[in-house]
Amino acid sequence: MNTIPKSTAAHARLASPLSGVLLVLGAGILWGTTGTAQSFSPDTLSPYWVGALRLLVAALFFLAYATWLLGPAQLRCELSEFQWKQAICAGACMAGYNLTFFAGVKITGVAVGTALALGSGPIWAGLLQAVTGTRPAGHWWLGTLIAVAGGVLLVLGRSTGMQSDPIGILLCLTSGLTYALYALLNKQLVQHASPAVTTLGVFSVGALLALPAAGLQAGALQITLSGWLVVGFLGVAATGIAYLLFTTGLRSISAASGVSLALMEPVTAFLLAIAVVGERPDALAYVGLAALLAGLGIVIRAETR
Repeated sequence: MNTIPKSTAAHARLASPLSGVLLVLGAGILWGTTGTAQSFSPDTLSPYWVGALRLLVAALFFLAYATWLLGPAQLRCELSEFQWKQAICAGACMAGYNLTFFAGVKITGVAVGTALALGSGPIWAGLLQAVTGTRPAGHWWLGTLIAVAGGVLLVLGRSTGMQSDPIGILLCLTSGLTYALYALLNKQLVQHASPAVTTLGVFSVGALLALPAAGLQAGALQITLSGWLVVGFLGVAATGIAYLLFTTGLRSISAASGVSLALMEPVTAFLLAIAVVGERPDALAYVGLAALLAGLGIVIRAETR
């Protein structure tokens, strides 16, 4: 069965870099709810299990979505032609990202952990993309560094009692690296397969790797109803829908830009902290917010040009 016409038509509709930018920004908004949602997780639920279970829920979501979108026969055909070796690498990176991110955030705190992971991710992605032969433009680096600096200021302006545990910092930096690797591999995969199949393949591998790792790190699963509600939201909205948007967006923008635009996540988290939690950050946080948004604007300009 020939699968090219459908995927080609879908790609043509989303070929504009601006559409890719908007899709990734939408993903960043959904990712920005992760920290707030995790704060409702019971203390007995290990962050390793949170990261692993959300991958499992996301994989089930992608299976249902791909089956509905393509039909069982078409899905089987596309999966048989899928680049599984590369998907295994991308899935391993996604599993590593989830495990190290949630563990790092648990040690350093949500604000610092998120800033380290997301702040290092774009820099890792730019360096990795340069190594592979496609150097990001100078304007991209300018915008990314301004956005990362703004994110740091945003964190400093809204955090009290920040923790600087070396292990937590290392875990968060590692999560940024594995996320950048995932984005570059995912960019290559989605050029040859539909976003539905790409996300299904990658997250299925990620869940299969993360679940036993969580068992080894955290022991037997202990989860309550409230824990399942948190995991369900993280798996469907903050992971499933978000990564479907992100993967689709990568068809028309570079992987490095995709990782940089993910900095929309701390912007969303900042606004939620004010609107929902009632947080009152100081002026430094607003300076950081302005710098972050300005940096993202430069990245968007560099990508759409």
